[in-house]
Order: sequence, then structure tokens, then C-alpha cells
Amino acid sequence: MTEREAYIAFNLAEHVGSVGVSRLAERYGGVAAAWDAYPKKVARGGGPVDWRTEIEKTEKIGVRIVTPADADYPPQLLAASGHPIALYVKGDVNVLSRPAVAMVGTRKATAYGLDQAFRFASELAAGGWVIVSGLAEGIDAESHRGALAAENGLTVGVLGSALDRFYPEANLSLGREIVESGGAVVSEFPLGRPPDRQSFPQRNHVVAGLARAVIAVEAPFKSGTMITMELAADLGREVMAIPGRVDSQASAGCLALIRDGALLVRSPRDVEAELSSLPGLGDGAGRMAARRASEPVGDLPEIDPAHPPMDSAEITLMREVSDEGATLDELVRRTSLSPAQVNAAAMTLLMKGRVRFLPGNRIALPRG
Repeated sequence: MTEREAYIAFNLAEHVGSVGVSRLAERYGGVAAAWDAYPKKVARGGGPVDWRTEIEKTEKIGVRIVTPADADYPPQLLAASGHPIALYVKGDVNVLSRPAVAMVGTRKATAYGLDQAFRFASELAAGGWVIVSGLAEGIDAESHRGALAAENGLTVGVLGSALDRFYPEANLSLGREIVESGGAVVSEFPLGRPPDRQSFPQRNHVVAGLARAVIAVEAPFKSGTMITMELAADLGREVMAIPGRVDSQASAGCLALIRDGALLVRSPRDVEAELSSLPGLGDGAGRMAARRASEPVGDLPEIDPAHPPMDSAEITLMREVSDEGATLDELVRRTSLSPAQVNAAAMTLLMKGRVRFLPGNRIALPRG
């Protein structure tokens, strides 16, 4: 048995993890020797550990198992305490070793949170950073989409389930797009493992471990995002947070992080400025700084003169439209326009590029 095969076998076994394997390897002089001496060779699902069949199954579905014995195990994660003893990778394994920023947040995101996730991810990915997130709905998914929208943007999705038990199933097509674009979808769990309360904190540990910095985009005070940020701090990662409204429960966690010392970031430039001084970034991760140096400085975008002028109803409606969005009924109450006028003005503004429609029949300002 090789060291690699022993790691895979231990990953299938019950009641042993990274720390336990390290102690056994130190005691017996290697991982393979530790496996030979290990008495409880029982798989989590019951029955004996069958590491050969596990390797065969992964090869059939195009999944690579990477262990600490492999040269392409991501060094950033390998240096983290409690790193996984196996990673199941669908896609390009090498992308896991590139400079990365993790972005995390609530599943029940506001329009503001989704916009910021997309904006930060797309600009950071365009600047050469790999965007890591948990492939959950809300902030995670929008962060992945933002990275995919950038030219040559790369992103890594980390699952809280096995690759063959993809969760959430609603993001399966997004996972395929990540792989097809040159990124990767990763899990530390053997095939067949469903998601559960234990698997998500483990997933969050990998998300933080793969990255040089972790950005909380939008999160309630009590949430999985806050656990991820604690893990990031324990691992010595740069902890950052995007501020939100002081009266928004969705931003309560981010505001608490900033109060407790997390770096407040208002734009991807803030992130790049903080990370540019870190050693070992490699080629490409500083492209944003070079690109930004040639761009005009300004906090607010200029109004596009190509937009056609607005009539009085459209002007009235625009005064009540925000980043958060409002329903047609809310706009009727706020403007005193009739439902027909609001509907007509909204459709005209949509065609002029001045608003966008959100789920739930909400109208909001366009991104940026």
C-alpha cells in the first residue's frame, strides 16, 4: 500500500480524521504503516473499508482524489491545521493551488448583497484571483457567477456533501459551468456521503483553508458565515467584511465583524491593496492593481449620455427605485401613479437600461 492509498483508506474509515492520522503516522513512521496497524478498518457506512473500489468509482466519473502525499495537493490548504486527508476534485486540480479569495454569505441575500457579491467576484477574478465559495444558494452562488462573468475568471466550489450527492441540487448546472470554465468543484467526503449538520462546518474549513483572505459579503449575526469567519481567523487568513445598512439583519454579522477588527472593504480595490503586500502571490494576482492604475479614479459611475431622456412618470418612478428593489404595488403606493402607469413606466425603464427586474416582481436599479 502506498502513502496515497493509505490516506484514501483512512478517509473512508470511521472515527478518524486529519489530526488522528497525523498522530498515527508519527507513531508508526508513515501513513501506510499506520493503516496496517490501525485496528478499526470499518467504513462509515458499515462494512470493511474498500479503498480500491472507491478509486475505481471516482475514475469512472472523472473525479481525481488528491491527498497530502500528492504533489498537487494545494499548499495553502496543506499548511492549515486540520486539513482534509483527501480531496475529491472534479475539474482542474491545479486551480486549487492558485492565489484565491473566498467569499461567503447568507443564502437569503438581499439585492444589495447579491450585487456586491457579483461585483467583488467579477473584478477580483478579472484581476487574477480564484474565487472560492461554498456553492450554496444566495451569496455563494452569486460569487461563483460573478467570477464566471469575468474574462478568464476561475472559481472553485466546495461542497458540503459528496460529489455524487451534489447539494443543493438547484446549483448542479452552476457546478458544471464552473468545471467547464476551467475551475473545479471539490469535496472532502467519500462518494455517497449526503449533507448533514457536521459536513457543512467541515466544508467551511476547506473554503477558508484554500484562500488567502475570506470576505463576508452579507450575513446575519448568527449564521454559518460567522463560523467560517472564525475558522478563517484561526487559520491566520485575512478576514474582511463588506458593510451594509445598520438596520438590516442581513448585514448584522458583517457589521459585528468590522466592529471586532475585520477589515472593512468597500470595493475590490480595497481587497487588492490589502493582499498585494502578502508574499508568494505569484504571477497574475496583481493584475488588478496594474489595470486599475490606468483607470480614472472615481467612486461613482458617470451617467451614460446614450440613455434616452425620461418622461415625467419615469422620473417619478426612478425617485422611488433603489438597489434593494420594490414591488409594483409598493411603487404604486409611493408614487400615486396608477398600476397601469407604474407597469408601463417600469417596462420602458427596463428597455432603457435604467432598472432591472428581480425575483418576486421587484424593480431595482441596475448593477453598478
